Amino acid sequence: MRDSTATRIVLAARPTGAPTPDDFRIETFQMPAPRNGQVLLRNRWLSLDPYMRGRMNAGRSYAAPVEIGEVMDGGTISEVVQSLHPAWSPGDLVLAHAGWQTHAVVDGESLRRKLDPAGLPVQTALGVHGMPGFTAYAGLHEIGKPQHGETVVVAAASGPVGATVGQIAKLHGARAVGIAGGPDKVAHVRDDLGFDIALDHRADDFAEQLAAACPDGIDVYFENVGGKVFDAVLPLLNDFARIPVCGLVAHYNDTAPPSGPDRVPQLMGAILSRHLTVRGFIQRDFIALYPEFVREMGQWLRDGRVRYREDVVAGLENAPEAFIGMLAGQNFGKLLVKLD
Repeated sequence: MRDSTATRIVLAARPTGAPTPDDFRIETFQMPAPRNGQVLLRNRWLSLDPYMRGRMNAGRSYAAPVEIGEVMDGGTISEVVQSLHPAWSPGDLVLAHAGWQTHAVVDGESLRRKLDPAGLPVQTALGVHGMPGFTAYAGLHEIGKPQHGETVVVAAASGPVGATVGQIAKLHGARAVGIAGGPDKVAHVRDDLGFDIALDHRADDFAEQLAAACPDGIDVYFENVGGKVFDAVLPLLNDFARIPVCGLVAHYNDTAPPSGPDRVPQLMGAILSRHLTVRGFIQRDFIALYPEFVREMGQWLRDGRVRYREDVVAGLENAPEAFIGMLAGQNFGKLLVKLD
């Protein structure tokens, strides 16, 4: 590397409520040289995902929080610049988890996949052909288990997880109902992704529209959002409905419990009386399915049976603003930062 300096974005402060630009800090640092078993990476693409908001908190979660002064967490598409590991060579493009920085030194064993630049667009390994797509694939197959003719409802249906859920449900012969925010996203879900019905959760009569769209009830609800969307879904769930829970983005910036009466008894009563299956999951719970997913999703993408949309931001310095906007629903498709 001609220049031994690199750029990174670190967590400057833990947010209270929605993150602000002051919660991030951009730094220039001296790149360390890789040691035996390590590789030096130049990051080409950075993925921005809702789970990163939880890593900014100090509380208990399924993964350790980012500490103050540490590089923000994130998946990357990276080029190997220098390798002291036998499996990797300079010039290789790899799926890594190198965070919000232009360069990184990582253990060679931590690299996830070698990517073929002549195949699918490499950045899809951060979206539909990567962690978000696998989240949809694994949660739907292992928890949702849609059957032919059933109704599958998915929130955040224009995002990388929700968009993939609905399309896989259709491939299984199910009926897909997508929920998104705003007319452009609703049109994309319906017209470009091929959902049977798409609804705007911002509509005043959203709950009534959802009920009309699901006259036979809901068999699978793939939860990405929470909030008023789940309030509208709950009365429509059929006996033995399945609810994979992979995100609650409507609540990630909450600083206090929701106002109003305690609705836990209502929820638990519905789970009991309607025999509901509700399971929270992280995609790595089903990591044994990953090779099957890479193979099957790759074929679907090449055949045009699964489509996707990307929202690309240029420059690492713009990652904080893009991330803050994503938590407010401002992105349209899989949010990526192009670092080249």
